[in-house]
Amino acid sequence: MGEGLLLICLGAVIGGVAGRALARARRAAAVPVGWCVAATGALWGMVWGLGRVGALPGWWIPVPLAATAFAVPLACADLLYHRLPDVLTLPAYALAGAAVGAAAISGPGPPLLGAALIGSGMTLAIHALVHGIAPDSLGAGDVKLSGSLGMLTAAAGWPTWMFALVLASVFTAGLAGAAALVGSRRWRRGVPHGPGLLLATCVGVMFPGELVVVGMGS
Repeated sequence: MGEGLLLICLGAVIGGVAGRALARARRAAAVPVGWCVAATGALWGMVWGLGRVGALPGWWIPVPLAATAFAVPLACADLLYHRLPDVLTLPAYALAGAAVGAAAISGPGPPLLGAALIGSGMTLAIHALVHGIAPDSLGAGDVKLSGSLGMLTAAAGWPTWMFALVLASVFTAGLAGAAALVGSRRWRRGVPHGPGLLLATCVGVMFPGELVVVGMGS
């Protein structure tokens, strides 16, 4: 139990630091730091709980921790300002790389790292292409964020990688439908895609591999 409490506290600290970093960025995007602290701590506690009950192998734990570290602050920033600041999206690559590297060393080895790098490049390329074709539907921040998230989902396996891409699109489409239904003027240039990317990645790596695909069909 002490280990779980430690992870919850560390997650809360990281959420708070990330939230404050957004507020102090060159183009500030102030978000509710309290929410970042509480939600990130809760997510890290959930990851620990999944590992505790055997739903996640120990060597995999660094990956969902990395996925949830900046998820809440970035989702808040995108929802509030339609921006994903570099102050978090760029360090996310180092965080994802470190997490996948740790998982590869403790678990499957080089094949895991190779899949993660390929997935990162493919995800980045797909989002860059969509941004080039329809910049109003997908911003530059989404492109920058996508590579680090693709690294994490591809490490979980190609079914998870594909699942995350689909779920992100479905979530964004749902958000667009809800905004149109209530007549919201907040997102005149299109709804933010970052929250969908972050949610899909967190779900994918916390419930990795075939488990997610089977769960969808049940």
